[in-house]
Order: sequence, then structure tokens, then C-alpha cells
Amino acid sequence: MSAYDLITSILPTFFYTQLFITPSAPSTSCAGKTIIVTGANTGLGKEAARKFVQLGAEKVILGCRNAGKGEAAKREIEASEGREGVVEVWELDLGDYGSVGRFVERAKGLRRLDVVVENAGINTNKFVEVGGNESTITVNVVSTFLLALLILPKLQETAKLQGTTPNLTIVSSEVHFFTAFPERKDPSIFPALNDPSKARMMDRYNVSKLLEVFACREIARLHPVSDMRVTLNFLSKDPPPTHPPRKPIPSPTPAEHLTNPYCYTDPGLCHSELQRDVPSYLRPLVNTFMLLARTTEVGARTLVHAALAGPETHGKYLSDNRVRGCANLVEGPEGAEVQRRVWGELGGILEGIRPGITKVLDA
Repeated sequence: MSAYDLITSILPTFFYTQLFITPSAPSTSCAGKTIIVTGANTGLGKEAARKFVQLGAEKVILGCRNAGKGEAAKREIEASEGREGVVEVWELDLGDYGSVGRFVERAKGLRRLDVVVENAGINTNKFVEVGGNESTITVNVVSTFLLALLILPKLQETAKLQGTTPNLTIVSSEVHFFTAFPERKDPSIFPALNDPSKARMMDRYNVSKLLEVFACREIARLHPVSDMRVTLNFLSKDPPPTHPPRKPIPSPTPAEHLTNPYCYTDPGLCHSELQRDVPSYLRPLVNTFMLLARTTEVGARTLVHAALAGPETHGKYLSDNRVRGCANLVEGPEGAEVQRRVWGELGGILEGIRPGITKVLDA
């Protein structure tokens, strides 16, 4: 990113959205509904779960890797809202495909399932292989869509029995605007991402969020809500860039990370646990920007809004409670072909984990 882009576009938008735009609090009743929120033991996921309880949900399930922290979150939410027996804690580790499968098997026993908010994710600059992929790709992309496709039949069952249109919401990020995604130029995208000699880990979180955007859009393009009977949307918990650079931002160097907070964390800056993996040399800068951060409660409003939005948001990107355009790399000349390739490769990976899984989209 050039200094010109930073001064004339990014920083003014950042300060404006942080200081003058506040997403409205949701008020739609959730009475009778069963809702799953992953990554819900802390941060935005926990606050979103709290809001669903406030809105009268019959059952709110916290999908958590750490059951102990999940139980603590459950006690806190139920105490603050004065509603006991509403929140349940189910173990879910997106680094373990078996854990994802067990979670969904348990969900099959629910009387109904109206909303799934996939909020869990990681942001790390260390290359570690998990489940046959670099860990960020496994957790933020592969397991996220493994869970989505495995749980889709339960959402569709609820649609049929209740005469409703359930929601499947993927928590993406505005940082998908801020990657050049050079891996798209390789013959195969995911093998390139899984090659440690090529890995650009300071940009990896941004890339993972871009992959989520491509996958959601392609699924929705191929499977309209009239066929799926479920609304699939994706959102940024961050404010959108009002005037994003016309070209993708080149992969950042370590020096550029000192002047570009968008490279490693959400530019909207909600208080969140993702900052725990920020390198120590960047923490003073992060702490400075966090003075302008939205509260976790305000950030969680955007998750709840998307989760309760209507079919008109199918395949759409939501930010600040509005449908927004995606990055130029997504909507520009290359977008359709890259999007097709991403979903084609990701679908193949998912078929390797669970043969036949993508057929649920045609059911």
C-alpha cells in the first residue's frame, strides 16, 4: 500500500467509521428459535450469543473448542440476562474434522435449528500444518465450510417443518479487500497456500477471509435460496472501506506492517480475541488503534443482524448492517473465474474429507 492510499483513503475512512458510524441494535424477536454460534466462549461470538438470549431465543448453543471457557460464558450470559437453561455448550474444534462431524451429529437431534453463525476462526503468523492444510486455511476455510455443508440438511429440515427460511451466516471480514492474493496465479490455489516455502503468513488471515467470500458467493450463485431453502450470507464485523484502492494491495513487508494496521487485524477494530496472535513488535501500534475500537457489544450487533436478515441477503456481503460491494478482486474482471476455481478446489477438498458432502447442495 502506498502512503498516498493510506493518507487519502484508508485512514480517513477508518476514523470516520470508528467515530461516526454505530450499527443499530437488533430488535427482531428470536422467540422459539434454536441458534448456534461458533467461537462463542469469548469476544464477538459471546456477545452475539448474549443478544440472541436477550431477543428471546429458546435455545442458544455455544460451539467452543474449550468447554471450560464455554461453561463460564454460559454462566455469565444466563446471569446477565436472567434466563437459565437457555444456553448450552457443545465442544467444537475446527482443527479436527472429526470434532466437526460429532458436533453435527449432535445437532441432528435438535427439535429445530433456525440459525447458525460461523464465527470461529484464527489469526496466526506461524505456519503449522493441521488437517492436511496450513492451520488458518483448515480452520477459517475448510472446516468452516465442512460444518456449513454438514449442518445444511438440518437447517433445510427446519425450513420444511416450520415454513421458515433459516440462516447460515459466515463471519468474514473487510480485510478481504487488502490482499493481492498472488496464489490465484498458481495452477492450483490450495497447494500453493499449503507450500511453506511460499507462505506469506502476515497476509494469510486476509487471504482466508477472501476465500470465504469467494466460496459463499459461488455457492449462492449455483444454489439460489429458492432451491436451498436457507439464506447463506456473509458479513464483515468491520466498517467497509468507503473508497477502497482500485487495485489489490501488494503483500506487505514487515516494515509496512508498522504503518498499515489493515494487514494484520480488522480495520474496524472491535475488541476481539483475534488480537492475541499479533506479533509482539506490533502490539504498541495495535494498542494505540484499540483506543478507537468499537466495543464488543457494538461489533456483535452486525453478527446478529446478518443472522436474522432475510432471503434478499442470500450470497450477499453485509457490513455495518447493510449490503455492500466486495473487493475489486471479487467483483472485477478476474472475479468470476477465480471464484469458480476456489469453490471447485475447496469442494474437492471437502469431498476428500467426507465423500458426497457437496451433493447436499443439490438435494
